[in-house]
Amino acid sequence: MGADFFLIGVKGNTPENAFKSAVENARYRYGHEEGYTGSIAEKDSFVLIDYQKEKNEGETERNFCLRLINGDDPRIEDKWGPAGCIKSIDHPGFFIFFGWASS
Repeated sequence: MGADFFLIGVKGNTPENAFKSAVENARYRYGHEEGYTGSIAEKDSFVLIDYQKEKNEGETERNFCLRLINGDDPRIEDKWGPAGCIKSIDHPGFFIFFGWASS
């Protein structure tokens, strides 16, 4: 089986609440395809990454996430491992989850 990348912004008062909401919504959306949706529905954890500290000058949140995905960042490279998460600065109250998931 393969892997697809996902990138999703989710509103939440904490990253934990946002993650739970994103996973539940994806599982509802993809129904009984458990294990191979290529979405955040396949994730059971996330790792919080400090966008402010790690971004390149002028790098947008989206481009930062894509750089980590395309660069096989070890924190998020495993399709069975955790999703990445950053707190959005551009959209207060949102968290961005991203990474690889089995498809």
